[in-house]
Amino acid sequence: MNQPNSPAPERAFDFLPINRRPGKPRSSGVTEIRGPYYTPMGKRYLEDVLETMGAYVDALKFAGGSFSLMPRKALQELLDLCHAHQVLVSTGGFIERVLTHGPDAVHRYIQECKTLGFDILEISSGFISLSTEDWLRLIQETQRAGLKAKPEVGIQFGAGGATAAEELEAEGTRSPDWAISQARRFIEAGASMVMIESEGITENVKTWRTDVAAKFINALGLEKLMFEAADPEVFAWYIKNYGAEVNLFVDHSQIVQLECLRSGLWGTKSLWGRLLTYKG
Repeated sequence: MNQPNSPAPERAFDFLPINRRPGKPRSSGVTEIRGPYYTPMGKRYLEDVLETMGAYVDALKFAGGSFSLMPRKALQELLDLCHAHQVLVSTGGFIERVLTHGPDAVHRYIQECKTLGFDILEISSGFISLSTEDWLRLIQETQRAGLKAKPEVGIQFGAGGATAAEELEAEGTRSPDWAISQARRFIEAGASMVMIESEGITENVKTWRTDVAAKFINALGLEKLMFEAADPEVFAWYIKNYGAEVNLFVDHSQIVQLECLRSGLWGTKSLWGRLLTYKG
């Protein structure tokens, strides 16, 4: 996986220009796609996705601990297939559930992730309360195991389970400045990237809090942040405002639509022909 940047394979209709994008592994314009959760995903399904659009997929993220329901052999095949296409594999934020079973379960979980070949261990706390110091200890343990630590931070209490907007509104939100200060400490501790939870910002809210996204970017820059954007209107907004090189998490069904926007090939009325890159 630690290979130099590789160019995308020759594409059809390559006489038509598109925005230049770096090859994998990328440090910007990273796209992470959701794996099995809302729909099952087996080896043949994923093979179709990666054979056609693998050049534009940087990571695959499991959701809701879906991997713990799968036969071990089938899970291993998915991880091996991702690696064959230079796609990293993330656990998603399932460690929240594991933490409720105590430290021994956490240690075994991290080691099992390493044994199976996961690359990224996401550390979130949408449903639980976790101190910053405990979060840092989990980042350190993840890194000692040879995995990339990817904390997920946000402003919404109770985030992570597609809860109705009214329920989340009742839960309340935390200070964006506090979330930013946490994210900064995680980056300083060596986190490979920080995922920004969409709930409370662009998901399950009555009005988008785009000011919060802007605060994160102004304080920390784009390269170390990834934004949840599993809605076409949301990822179009991020690209329109922050360009092709913003790091985004989308559903696997949206990879083609997203890359059409990044490449400048197609788009909504507000993006048509407007998204450009310059690699002079």
